Amino acid sequence: MTGQIAARVRLAMAGGLGGALLWTVFRAGERGWIGHYPAFALFGLILVGFGALLAMAGPTGLGRAVPRAFGLGAVVAGLIGLTALRWAEAEDLFDSPIPAFALMVAAALPVPFLIAAARTSWRDYPALFLEAWSIVLRGAAAAAFTGLVWLVIYLSDEVLRIVGIDVIQRLLRHEVVPMVLTGAVFGLGMAVIYDLAELLSPYVVLRVFRLFLPVVLAVMGVFLVALPFRGLDGLAGDLSPAALLLTMVAGGVALVSIAIDQTDAEATRSPLLIRCAQGMALVLPLVAALALYAIWLRVADYGWTPERLFILLVAGVGLAYGLVYALAVLRGPGWMERVRQGNIRMALVIIALAVLWLTPVLNAERISAQSQLARFEAGKTDVAELDLPALRSWGKPGAEVIARLEETARAPGQEALAAALAGQTGGPVVDREALVAALAIAMPVQPATATETRDRLLRAVDDYQLQDWTQVCTGGSEAGAPHCLMVVADLLPNQPGEEAILFLQRSPDYTEISGLYLDEAGNPVQRSASHPDGRYPDAAEATALLRQYHQTVPPVTAVPLNQLGTGPSGLIFLP
Repeated sequence: MTGQIAARVRLAMAGGLGGALLWTVFRAGERGWIGHYPAFALFGLILVGFGALLAMAGPTGLGRAVPRAFGLGAVVAGLIGLTALRWAEAEDLFDSPIPAFALMVAAALPVPFLIAAARTSWRDYPALFLEAWSIVLRGAAAAAFTGLVWLVIYLSDEVLRIVGIDVIQRLLRHEVVPMVLTGAVFGLGMAVIYDLAELLSPYVVLRVFRLFLPVVLAVMGVFLVALPFRGLDGLAGDLSPAALLLTMVAGGVALVSIAIDQTDAEATRSPLLIRCAQGMALVLPLVAALALYAIWLRVADYGWTPERLFILLVAGVGLAYGLVYALAVLRGPGWMERVRQGNIRMALVIIALAVLWLTPVLNAERISAQSQLARFEAGKTDVAELDLPALRSWGKPGAEVIARLEETARAPGQEALAAALAGQTGGPVVDREALVAALAIAMPVQPATATETRDRLLRAVDDYQLQDWTQVCTGGSEAGAPHCLMVVADLLPNQPGEEAILFLQRSPDYTEISGLYLDEAGNPVQRSASHPDGRYPDAAEATALLRQYHQTVPPVTAVPLNQLGTGPSGLIFLP
């Protein structure tokens, strides 16, 4: 066996072992052999350890990769344990994607530093740059290879089952087999792709990415030029403006780094791209500062949440990147090397922030819960705006604030808070009778004497439907024209009582028509309304029917259909 083949076999075996251990930990946690908290930590140790091992084994060799990979895995496992302690149930850790993202950053970003340290120096920027992009490329190619293998397995199983052979299907029924096979194939893919590094170099992809630099710079320039005329109002909404701006900042940082490459010798020679990289470096702090301003407005109005704190930190990192890049350019010659060294420092800052997010030092749930409590006690947030479901999702810190609110709710004058807590909702207490009464006033009925059936149907539907229909019925369009209508008749002879056809004009060019009745248990049932031949009325016809039936009570006639058989088991077809 040649050295190359042996290396591939070893990496495939390492991947298969990782898959088997992951399955073992999963089963142990599922069956209660170990607690959920240690199970999560052990799962992280194995996943990160073997993942880093597969990424590092090619550049450093398997023997040198093992201690580094599993040292990183042990650190991440400890961080998982620390973070999971914020929740009463360990699995609640991943109800939000932010902790998972922080763990991914803490697990992935150190890998290029570990590879560079094993080969030359952890501050060797050319090694860091090359290894970071190579890991991304190898991982993507290995994942695609793994998916292709599974496609072949699936097709092979389907073909063999045609002739009655189900050995593959029976083998895959053992849960450990897919895990081991996936790990082994992925490890083999990583080894083979590393051997083909010269053919699958990231340089080709990076050279193509450079072409996006002028485009992204032009978009940012147009945005900054148009902003004074448009004003800053668009930044004061939810998190979307800040998130979009930060995405552009991240893209700008990546494109500048790609343009200057690992050394001046490999950097772009195009005068246009060099000027664009310099222009992007000067624009980045402005865009990042606007994103920071947008999220700060949101925090000032509504207080902290984990999402806002996360976006604020990302905005701060983006601003720091922008300042590093801009100062590097403004200082003149040698700006590319200063940007590269800035990238090393900023990568370390990002790793540190990810680690802090996962420790009690930066407990986002505690900060957010205490912020919302302080705003409520200061009168800045009333009961209707208090987001109790969010507080309940913030683990133990949120539970502590809920307990504090429950204690407050026992005091005289806190009936609304007590009702909101009892109702498991942070919104205002819904007065159904008031909703039904308001909708009964706003919704015409035909015939006019069928108010009892209308009210009975309205009392049965959900609160959100009452609110939605009231909004439609009271919405403005043509003066004096009805926007909704309920036509009552005995439309289902086999059902007790009367049913209704409901018209809701949701816009000038769309009117919704549906049937509404109560089943034997008294629950509301809605069905789409159509012509007897199965056609649905178009927009103009539906609006015309609403107007016509509002003026004149339509007749009720039998549908000209017969069925084969009797009762619900009969057969019909629509013409």
